[in-house]
Amino acid sequence: MTDQTARAEDDAAPPTEADAAGAAGTPQSDQAALAAEFKDKLLRTLAEMENLRRRTDREVTDARLYGVASFAGDMLAVADNMRRALDAVAPDMRASAKDGVKALVDGVELTERELLKALEKNGVRQFNPQGEKFDPNFHQAIFEVPDAAVPAGSIVQVVQPGYMIGERVLRPALVGVSKGGPKTAPPSGNDNTRSAFEGF
Repeated sequence: MTDQTARAEDDAAPPTEADAAGAAGTPQSDQAALAAEFKDKLLRTLAEMENLRRRTDREVTDARLYGVASFAGDMLAVADNMRRALDAVAPDMRASAKDGVKALVDGVELTERELLKALEKNGVRQFNPQGEKFDPNFHQAIFEVPDAAVPAGSIVQVVQPGYMIGERVLRPALVGVSKGGPKTAPPSGNDNTRSAFEGF
């Protein structure tokens, strides 16, 4: 076989996979890198979709729970007025009242209970912090009561109960706080009670 014949046979031979890859300009290592890049993008997109789903679920839950906050806040004035009306009738007046007046007072009490029950059904609950340690996150101090028998910083009078909606404060409780007694033990963790009292 001559050199010319051998050259002709080499030219006529079918191309191998390596030749095809070289001709296309994308060797197998580039294809593997491209596949890894696509897989990474796919995983990132799936993670973003999962985060979006969770965020949407949380927003829907918050909207359902806190969507009534404005309406509930308006209804608190109604609950307060009912409580004031009931507190205006002294126990001895109730005992000596005529049947019509007793029925009226009972009706107002029943209406107040139903209102509080309806609020609670929608995630709004009342809290009365009588005797608790003052917490500026939940309470608003409006006066101090000098009382050496009660630890300083304790709530000795609740002027107006507070309300929570879910885990948020809808309205802080208006309270009177003791002053002059022994210091209460500081709670663990961050507490803003001391700084809240420094202004008094």
